[in-house]
Formats: sequence, structure tokens, C-alpha cells
Amino acid sequence: MYLLYTHNDLDGAGCGIVARCAFGVKADIRYNSIGGLNLQVERFLEKGKKKHQLFITDLAVNEANEQGLDAFAKAGGKVKLIDHHKTSLHFNRYAWGMVQVEYENGKLASATSLFYEYLLQNGLLKPTPTLDAFVELVRQYDTWEWERNNQQQAKRLNDLFHLMSIEEFEEKMVARLQHAETFAFDDFEEKLLDIEEEKIERYVRRKKRELIPTVIHDLYAGIVHAESYHSELGNELGKEYPHLDYIAILNMGGKRISFRTVHDYVDVSDIAGRYGGGGHAKAAGASMTEEAYRQYVAEVFPMEPIRADAFRNAFNTKKSPYGSLYENRKDQSMFIFSVGGGWAVDVDGEEEGGRFATFEEAERYVKRQYAAWLARDEVYVSFLMEHMAEQKAKLQV
Repeated sequence: MYLLYTHNDLDGAGCGIVARCAFGVKADIRYNSIGGLNLQVERFLEKGKKKHQLFITDLAVNEANEQGLDAFAKAGGKVKLIDHHKTSLHFNRYAWGMVQVEYENGKLASATSLFYEYLLQNGLLKPTPTLDAFVELVRQYDTWEWERNNQQQAKRLNDLFHLMSIEEFEEKMVARLQHAETFAFDDFEEKLLDIEEEKIERYVRRKKRELIPTVIHDLYAGIVHAESYHSELGNELGKEYPHLDYIAILNMGGKRISFRTVHDYVDVSDIAGRYGGGGHAKAAGASMTEEAYRQYVAEVFPMEPIRADAFRNAFNTKKSPYGSLYENRKDQSMFIFSVGGGWAVDVDGEEEGGRFATFEEAERYVKRQYAAWLARDEVYVSFLMEHMAEQKAKLQV
């Protein structure tokens, strides 16, 4: 008998699916939350069934279970932990640990891709083009390579995963991988996914109006409460507001925080690690500890949501040769204009912040220092008219 304890996201489910393809009914697959794994492992160690092969994928155990698994392995038990999170690299000191963050070619690994390769290398599963395609889609989605490669099928696979139970998804995918010559969605799934995509877009638009910016541990965070679509929400908010270092998504019902970033200079797994969590450099999570609740909920609650840039402007546009006007809740005016091959910022008539090499750097300064947004055209026109009137009055003196 083969036991698989794996995560309850797409990557974890991918591990369950390839295990089912390899072992069929001989596999006992348990899908776990991050917090639920340790209880499963404790129960397994209490029973001490050495005849069973235990696989743990896409998750890591606590220190007590780590020692327990090592003792179990040394006593002749069969266990293999396969993961791809850098917070799990210390398991490589054990013969039963197999943790790899990225491949030699620079591509990031996923638990599904690592587990699939392990099964192939040990003669436990035969490769097929359909299986190869499925595993690669899971890997691209979990590492977020799908966006850079514009691999929409990977994102739609994750959307489909969230539209049904894990068991139903597993059954459907296993049947497809065992009988189809190529991996593809059927007509009904395509229509269902089109509807889901529209639903996600509406959800993200609504949540954009609820984002609250603040500074936590010297980093600019955007905080939003959401129970669904964390990956899509984190990615869209990160791109919409690049002056924010990362996005923190709070699920109060689940008492969890998800961290997302679109920047290479921020590692959100380090942020999650402050609260006992972990994950990837650009996607991580943690439990809602008392400290996290205070910093991300209690202290932020009285703050106002971020204001979006005006988006229907014809005149006050970013990088305008006539300058770009920003405003904030304190009725301050920030004017970004080009000068001497660079960009400068005028705040209520006084230049400050020095010179910036790019418009983006100047805008980042304005938004981080003044919580400002791009003003509407009518405000911009009034500002320019007032400015011209002042200049004319000075010339007449």
C-alpha cells in the first residue's frame, strides 16, 4: 500500500493525480491543509506501519514529526518527503528528504514535477505525452511562469480545479490522462471556464477598491480581505499598484494570510516566515498569529482604502510632455514633469525629492510618500490654468 499526504492546492492535487496514475487503487491519498498535515503524520507514526510506503509532497512537517520520521526511517520504515519550497531545504540532510527549488536550467520546480520525475526514475510510472503536458501545466501555474509564457491553459487548469471538489477533479484528470492522446479541456469545461473568468474579473475589480496601503517592517504593503482567487488578486493588484512592495490577502474565516509580489527584490516567504509560515519568493502564506492580526488587521482597520488613478483621461496621462498631476486626501498637488533628461516632482509649488531617472521612479516616490493618485482631467486643466495665470501675473509685475 502507498500512502500520499499532499497539499490541497493544484500542485498538491497534481501529486495525487500522478500517484493515482502510478499506483491505482493501491494508493491511499490524503489532501491536507498546511496545518492539517502534522496531525496526519502523528497518527501514521503512532501506528508505525513499516510495510506502507509514505510519500509527503508539497508540504513540510514540524520539528517533532521531522524527528519522528527520521526515527521511523532508521528503523526500516519507508518514507519520502518531496517538496520545492526553500523553507524545506533542511530536509535534504536526510536520506528520505528530496527538496529542490529549481532545476539546473533555471526553471523553478513544483512538487508535481519533482514527484513525477521521481516515479519515472524509479520505474513506478511510464511517461506519456499527456502526462508530460499535464505536469508542465501544473508546474507553470504553481511557479507563475504561465503569465510570462502567456500559457492560459495553465491558469484555466487551476480555475477548473477550484470549480469542483479535489476528489472529482482527481477522478476527471486521471481518466483523461490514462485515455486521451493529448491534454485538452472539453467543450463544457471551456464554457464553464469562460464564465469563471468573467466572475474572477468582476471580483478583482471590486477588491481593487478595498485595498489599503500601509508600511509594515519598512516595506509598503497593500492589504485586502478576500476569501477567493488569491493568486489572481495578488497578481492583478501587484501590477496595478507597482509602488507597493507586496500584497497581503487576509482570509479571516480561515485565519490565514497570503502574501504575493510581482517584484524580484521582495521575497514574501521571508515575510511569511515572521509568522511561522513560508512558501515561494513571490507567493507565500502564514497563519493569522496575534502579531499578524495586530499589524495587518487591528492597526490597519481605521485607514482609508487606496484611491485608483483616473483611467479615462485624455489630457492628464502618465508621462505627458506637459506634466502629470497627482492629488491626495490632504488636498496636496504633486506635479511630475520632465526636465534635463530626467523627471522632477513639484509638491504644492516646491520641488522636492531630487531628480529621478525615470517617470516610474518619480511616480513611485509620489505614491509612497503622499498616498497620491492621478487626478482627473478637469482637475488637471484647472491646475494648468491656475499655473498659467500665476506666471502671467509674475510677468506683469
